[in-house]
Amino acid sequence: MATFEKAYEDAHTSGLLPGVTLLAANREGTFKYEETIGVRSLKPGDSTKPMQLDSVLAIASCTKLMTAISVLQCVERGQLDLDADVAPILPEAGKFGVITDFDDVKNEALFEPKTGPITLRQLLTHTSGHTYDFFNPSLLKWRESRGETPMGGPTIEEKSTLPLVFQPGTGWAYGGSIDWAGKMVERVTGESLETHMSKNIWTPLGIKDITFWPLQRDDMRSRIADVSGIGPDGKCVDMPWDMTVGAKECMGGGGAYATSSAYFDVLQAVLREDTKLLSPASYAELFRPQLNDQCKEALNNLILTDQAQHEYLSVNVPRSAKKNWCFAGLVLEEDQTGWMRKNTILWAGLPCIIWFIDREAGLCGFAGTQVVPPMAPPIVGLHGNFQREIYDLLASANSKSRI
Repeated sequence: MATFEKAYEDAHTSGLLPGVTLLAANREGTFKYEETIGVRSLKPGDSTKPMQLDSVLAIASCTKLMTAISVLQCVERGQLDLDADVAPILPEAGKFGVITDFDDVKNEALFEPKTGPITLRQLLTHTSGHTYDFFNPSLLKWRESRGETPMGGPTIEEKSTLPLVFQPGTGWAYGGSIDWAGKMVERVTGESLETHMSKNIWTPLGIKDITFWPLQRDDMRSRIADVSGIGPDGKCVDMPWDMTVGAKECMGGGGAYATSSAYFDVLQAVLREDTKLLSPASYAELFRPQLNDQCKEALNNLILTDQAQHEYLSVNVPRSAKKNWCFAGLVLEEDQTGWMRKNTILWAGLPCIIWFIDREAGLCGFAGTQVVPPMAPPIVGLHGNFQREIYDLLASANSKSRI
């Protein structure tokens, strides 16, 4: 048993970890690792059902990769332009201007006008000025002053029509901009993200077990893994949780559900640059670090100075390691000895899910759980062991293949 497997087993035995799915493979398909540990639910009566590769997970922000692919497919067809002003398609984005402060006495937000356009490239790289309202105290106060709740409402328009927190293209903040990018796909194609992704991503790859609406699927409903929360004693308990906060629309930034094996099929396709999805030029754009010096400094400073943001955003990359951002996710700008290579791309999903694609090593990996709070360090730390040690297993497999 590998050290990381033992750590997961011990975490399950201690009550910290209900269950986890682990997958890794190389580009050539000569190395593949699959493992499941624990159970998919802590609900009474369900707590003996094992976590399996076909268990359905709320993958949250792992959805963003598929939305970025969808956007680039529309760019290839001439339906979208990465550098055009989004306003003709998306008039809601940035309509309030930039919030600069909140006057607690008057219960009013203070604003300055938006001085430049928002582009689709900025939406995909979190440089548009949008952030999640629950990340920003002034936005929370603004919501409250309007009688609204964070992420409230059933539509993208209600959830994400927010003041910006900086002028477009001048900073970096993680947020709902990918939901807006998904909405642009819907508006130019005249179809839902569910339909678009099914036609252009899932079906071409032979994938059946990804959807935004698992409760509407008889073949998926009974396989949904339940979310658990870490209690004060360090043990998990069943915790009812609505990932989409009541959404009635497809949320391209975080609304999909998938089995681990189905989502891993997407990761493998991206690793091998499968032309069923994108052209070689579009893959180059998907992977390319996108941030200018100003925005890159903002990203790295946020991670260096804010512990909560470091835990949420770093995906086990060392805090001091230089990072950038591409359309697919976080980009590592320097080698990490013994494991991730420069230009490795990583991202995650809120209930402690992580994935990575190391194009130089030719390796991708996925670790899936359904545990909150978001990106809880005890769980994500376990994934870090997996991220590092899977390289050793790949090296061992390669060594044996040469004998």
